[in-house]
Formats: sequence, structure tokens, C-alpha cells
Amino acid sequence: MQRLTGKRTIVTGAGSGIGRAIAQRFAAEGAYVVVADLDAAAAAQVATELGSACFGLQVDVRSAAAVENLVAQALERWGGLDVLVNNAGVGVAATIPNTSEADYERLMDINVRGTFLGMKYAIPAIAAAGGGAVINMASIAALVGIPDRGVYCAAKGAIMAMTKAAALDHVADGVRINCIAPGTVDTPWVARITAGYADPAAARAAMQARQPHGRFVQPEEIAAMAAYLASDEAASVIGAVMVVDGGMTAR
Repeated sequence: MQRLTGKRTIVTGAGSGIGRAIAQRFAAEGAYVVVADLDAAAAAQVATELGSACFGLQVDVRSAAAVENLVAQALERWGGLDVLVNNAGVGVAATIPNTSEADYERLMDINVRGTFLGMKYAIPAIAAAGGGAVINMASIAALVGIPDRGVYCAAKGAIMAMTKAAALDHVADGVRINCIAPGTVDTPWVARITAGYADPAAARAAMQARQPHGRFVQPEEIAAMAAYLASDEAASVIGAVMVVDGGMTAR
């Protein structure tokens, strides 16, 4: 069953990891996909893999002009927009005293400002198309404290709060806004984080062990949740935080 047939979608940070898996799942479900990423080559490669219904676009989600153009490109190509996935994000492994101001600004700009700008320009377009969905990428770091992730927790908490407020603001417009809160997902970002520890293998093992099911969440599992939230099956899911974490926050 293709639940997203004909839906016009944007996925940011879609050149790798969770975003790539979401773009793949959306295309498999029949959607048109703008594969947006800061890495132009990665965006183009993923779009090529997905076929002629998709196209890649280099986008820096920190730039209002770039995000406005992203939405405009979707409208020009397809005449409307039905779904936005604000997935682009970064993290820093550090306590607050050990986080540089530059890292703080980069993390907040990409995660929080990027989500804000995506909603700012996409919500009116989705409403004009008759309604649809916005899916923001939060984290269990928005729900519980994570060691060495002080600013990351703050950024994801802001995304969760912004999601809930926007969901209430735009429910009457037919725009359903929700967020996903993944646990530790096996992505290139996690590989980079663990590589920075004195014993990368031990760090990786510890990250897997902290999830009760004993393994990393897979990007495809997050993509499955995103496909549900983008579909008409989720018509009454509004302002929700959908946790996919192998039981980590159940403790």
C-alpha cells in the first residue's frame, strides 16, 4: 500500500542518515520528494537514486532566503506542497562549560532556527494546498537529560515546544504539526561523535546498551514513523511527540 501517493514533500538533511531513509521511504510510498541538504552532491545522489519524481537541492537551513527558495522550488515544480520534514540537525558532545560559543550558535541555528524557518515558509504553502503535515525532528534529549549533550538537549527541547505551539496555531488551517523523538540512531553523526572518544568502540557499545532493546534504532524505523505522520492515517495526531527509542525513556 502506498500511503503517500502524489503527496508533494520536502525532507531537509536528506543527504544521509535519518533524512535519507525518510526520503527513500516517502518515495517508496509514492510521494514526490525534494531532497534538501547542505551537501549538494549528497542531495543530488539521493535524488538520482529515488528517480524522476524527486530532485535534489542544496539548502542551508540557517538562511531564510535559502529556505524560502526551497519552498518556492517545490511550488514551481509541483504547484503545491503537502508535507515538510524538518530533519536537518547537528549535535555536539560536550558539557555546557566545554561547549564553545561557536558550537552553541551553530547548533541552535541549524536545529532551532532551521526548524523555525522551515515552518515559517512551508506552513502557508501547505495550508494553501488544502492542508497536510509538518514533521519536526526532536529527540529523547528533549524529554530527558543526556550526559555531554547540554546544548543539544536545549535545542531539541525548543523544537518540541515549538512543535506543540505551532500545532495549536495551525490546526484550523488543516496543517498537522508533530515531532519525532528518536533514541540513539545508527547514523553517520553518531559515528562521528563516538570517534571523538578515547575508546570509540566502548562509546558505541555504551550508546547501544543504554537502550533497553540493546541496539541502535535504525534510520528506517524513524522513516516508518515519519511516513505514518505524513499519511492521512494520522489525521487526528496533532502536536504529538512520537518516541522511537527502544524503551530508553520508559525507565
